[in-house]
Amino acid sequence: MWKEIADREFGKLRPNLFSNCIKSSRVSSLQLSNYKDIISPHRGSVNSLQVDLTEGRYLLSSGSDASVAVYDVQRATDYDGNGLIAKHKPIAVVDKQHEQGHKYAISTAIWYPIDTGLFITGSYDHYINVWDTNTTQVAVNFKMPGKVYKTAMSPVATSHMLIAAGTEDVQVRLCDISSGAFSHTLSGHRDGVMSVEWSASSEWVLVTGGCDGAIRFWDIRRTGCFRVLDQSHSQLGRRLTLLTRSVTNKSSTLKSSSAGPSSSAKGRPSHKKMGNGMCIKQSAIARQVRGAGKQRLHPGMLSSQDRATAHYGAVNGLKVTNDGMYLLSAGSDSRLRLWDIESGCNTLVNFETSRLQATKAIQLAISHDSKLVFAPCMSTTKAFDLWSGKTMMDLRGHYENVNCCLYSALDQELYTGGNDRKILVWSSSKVATEELEGRDGQAFAMDQDNWSD
Repeated sequence: MWKEIADREFGKLRPNLFSNCIKSSRVSSLQLSNYKDIISPHRGSVNSLQVDLTEGRYLLSSGSDASVAVYDVQRATDYDGNGLIAKHKPIAVVDKQHEQGHKYAISTAIWYPIDTGLFITGSYDHYINVWDTNTTQVAVNFKMPGKVYKTAMSPVATSHMLIAAGTEDVQVRLCDISSGAFSHTLSGHRDGVMSVEWSASSEWVLVTGGCDGAIRFWDIRRTGCFRVLDQSHSQLGRRLTLLTRSVTNKSSTLKSSSAGPSSSAKGRPSHKKMGNGMCIKQSAIARQVRGAGKQRLHPGMLSSQDRATAHYGAVNGLKVTNDGMYLLSAGSDSRLRLWDIESGCNTLVNFETSRLQATKAIQLAISHDSKLVFAPCMSTTKAFDLWSGKTMMDLRGHYENVNCCLYSALDQELYTGGNDRKILVWSSSKVATEELEGRDGQAFAMDQDNWSD
């Protein structure tokens, strides 16, 4: 920290650090955009949003009216207010009138990670469709055993083309685009699965959240889940168990009494005998405690750990941080929890949530620097500090419940969709002024420091 301050005073601040400071200040001053407007074609609630991972240019949205739309958020289709407000109308729309369209609400829509030529939709009509973006025709589809709540593809995968699907069925299914068939069936949840999320560091690790309140980690190369998160297993819970403490206290008491000057020779043999018996008993108990504390290869198969819950209600939202080290979960118990992925511990961050939706899956978002988390809290969108849980912003603009949040790292903008059929854009006022001046491919004026040549 002090080195960064010193470097800045002497004009040696590295460009990426300075850029991160600018981006952080933009995120901390988000407000409803007054220069960009997304024209939503949906006649029902907006359920999901995603910007493609290749260019960060095309926005994909899905609605409860069985429609899905694609927008170009970098190039406006029209202008209003004497050219001050950029209108972004959809460049492609597929609805239930399409011959291959879904019949019921589309709960999730995602881009193919490495190419915008494909996108995937999951619907309450029990189907997952893989669409060709250019022809708006279905290339592959999968018949699921129930309503599709969530789909996800790994952003780092190089060895597989698997779609993880969470449905109202208890089993998680992996759909292979290349073969058009199911490649895996993951069994372990006791109720429907509302949220699925791939690891940001491993293409083989999948995280699922179910209506049974459980969050399970899977290595798709092996049988069974290898971890079940427990909300009572926290990083602060490193004290000895009650049984171990009681044995330790008794042992220390006996040692102190035997070492005391008031102890007699007559009492020493009996105390020594008691001490020996206690030592034997303590070692046996210690072995039992250590044996119970050990984790097997698949702790999800143990009866006690298999029933562990991460939330008291359904897990309806999951989001992995950009560095892949932490997992954020949301539940119908109106709780947000932050987990250390390496240890599987609950970090006990107290998020100041008011109320979360309990009847449908929600979409969480995290800023580029993993400092802020955006969560739909009924009709508002709240931004929390990821490490303290403190509410940093309260974004109000929707007239009804918010369902999804999406943060664009390229533009430092936040997109939200809700039951009022609207897609709102939240940006910094500083960015708005610069956008009116236009982009020429060069660095913004505010990104340049006073020491540049």
